[in-house]
Order: sequence, then C-alpha cells, then structure tokens
Amino acid sequence: MVANRRAGSIINLASVAAKVPLPGGAYSVSKAGVWMLTKVLALELATTGIRVNAIGPGFIETPMTEMIRGDEARNQWALGMTPTGRYGQPEEIASTALFLASDESSYFTGEILHPAGGLFTG
Repeated sequence: MVANRRAGSIINLASVAAKVPLPGGAYSVSKAGVWMLTKVLALELATTGIRVNAIGPGFIETPMTEMIRGDEARNQWALGMTPTGRYGQPEEIASTALFLASDESSYFTGEILHPAGGLFTG
C-alpha cells in the first residue's frame, strides 16, 4: 500500500485478552502485542492514508470456545463475565471488520473495537 501510494485499511485480529490477563499468559501477551502493533502502525502510517485498527472479540461461538461451552462451570463463568449473557456469533465479528474496512470508519485509526457483549462494562 505504501509503495503503491494507496490509501486503505488494515484490520488486525486481537482479543479481549489483549486487556484481560488469562491464565497461561502467552495468549494474552500475544494479543496485547497485536494491539500495540496496531497502535504503532496507525501512528506510522496515518499520513499515508492507511488506517490500522484491530478487532478484539469476546467469547464467540466458534470451535475455539467449544471446550468452554461444553463444560457447564466454564460456560457459566464465560456467560457470567458477559453482560449480554450470550456468546457472540462469527457474523458479528465479520460485521465489525466490514465497518472498519468501510469509508464510514474513515476517522478510525489505532483503535481496537471489542464486539464482546459488554464484557468491559461490568
């Protein structure tokens, strides 16, 4: 994009774990790194017309959360942390990406959006 002098949008995939430490550490640390990479690239590329943002999903109904959903105690823990009381759907993450890629988000750069059912409001 820079070499071709083309404006555009870069969307990185992080997680709520970028802001919430989880046991084991490596996942949270790697997702926090994605968030910081997003912020640094946004700063460095802002004058080129390239926007850089991230999506940090909460608990989404995917194979990754299958082990949580399949264990009643862990399922209740996840739902208890999520004020909407439900898992997100993959389509909701796709809609977030479409927004960030669109002209409607032209003033967004260096941000992380959290489609996470209110996880950070409680």
